Amino acid sequence: MDLQQLRYVVAVADTLNFTRAAERCQVVQSSLSHRIAALERELGVRLFARSSRRVELTGAGAAFLVGARECLAAADRAVADAAAATGVVRGRLAVGVIVTTAAVDVPELLQRYRARHPDVRVVLRSGRSDELAAAVRDGELDIAFLGLPEGARPAGLETVVLDHDRHVLVVPAGHRLAGAARVTLAEIAGETFVDFVAGTPARAQSDQAFAAAGLARDVAYEAGVVELITRLIARGLGVALLPSAFIRPLAADDPGLALVPVADGPRRLEYLAWSRFNPSPATRAMLDVLGVRPPSGRS
Repeated sequence: MDLQQLRYVVAVADTLNFTRAAERCQVVQSSLSHRIAALERELGVRLFARSSRRVELTGAGAAFLVGARECLAAADRAVADAAAATGVVRGRLAVGVIVTTAAVDVPELLQRYRARHPDVRVVLRSGRSDELAAAVRDGELDIAFLGLPEGARPAGLETVVLDHDRHVLVVPAGHRLAGAARVTLAEIAGETFVDFVAGTPARAQSDQAFAAAGLARDVAYEAGVVELITRLIARGLGVALLPSAFIRPLAADDPGLALVPVADGPRRLEYLAWSRFNPSPATRAMLDVLGVRPPSGRS
C-alpha cells in the first residue's frame, strides 16, 4: 500500500466515478482501476461496489476512507512542515467564506497571499457560517470568514472580530419607504419579506431582532443567494434586511433598489476563525498576511 493508492481511493470516493477520479489524479483510468483493485486484493475486502452505471463505497470502503484521508493529511502536513523549516511555505490552504463577507476583499487577499506564497495551493469554499465553522473544527477547512448575530461566537475555534455592522432595509426604488431618513422594526413588521432560508445564521440575524422586539413578520420568499433576494426586491415582491457594508456597493449599481437605515435593526459581527490545534504553516502564513497574531503557545 502506498500514498498514491490512498489518493486514488479518495478521488473515487469523492467523485463516485472512476473516469472523473482518473482525470483529477491525472492518470489513465486503467492505471487507477488497476491500483485500486490491487489494493483491494491486498486488504482482502472490496472498497467499492461497481456496476456499469454506479460506483458506491462499501461498508469496508467507508471505514477505510476515514483513515486514508487522515494518512494523506498527515503526509501533506509533514511535507509542509519540512518546507516551512527552511523558510518556504508549501502545502494546501482551505478557505471558507460566506457570500456576504464585507470586512475583507477576499479576491484581493488571495492575490496578495499567492504573491507571497506561490507554492501553496489555495482552495475556496463558500457556505453558511455554521457549516464553515464546523468544517474548520473538523479539519476540512483551515480558516473561515463568518458572519454571526451580535452575541453569537463560533465555539471551539480561535477567532478575531473583523468588523461590526448593522443591517439596513432594502426596498424597491418605488417603495413608500424609499428615501425615508430612518425606520424602526415596528414600522416595517407588516411588510412582506424576502430573506435567507430559515434556520441559517444569515436568517437568524433578522429573526432574533424581530423576536427580541416582540414582533412577528411574514417571510414569503426564501433564497439561498443574495442575487436572488435582490432581484425579488427589485421586482417589488418584498423587502429585506441585509448587512449594510455588503449591500451598499451592490445597491449603488442597481437603480431598482433603495436602502433605508433601521434604528433598531440587527447587528452582525464578521469573524475570522481558525483551528485552535496546531495551525499549519500555510494557515499561519495567511494569518500573517491578515495581520493577525495567533495566541502564544497555540501556533
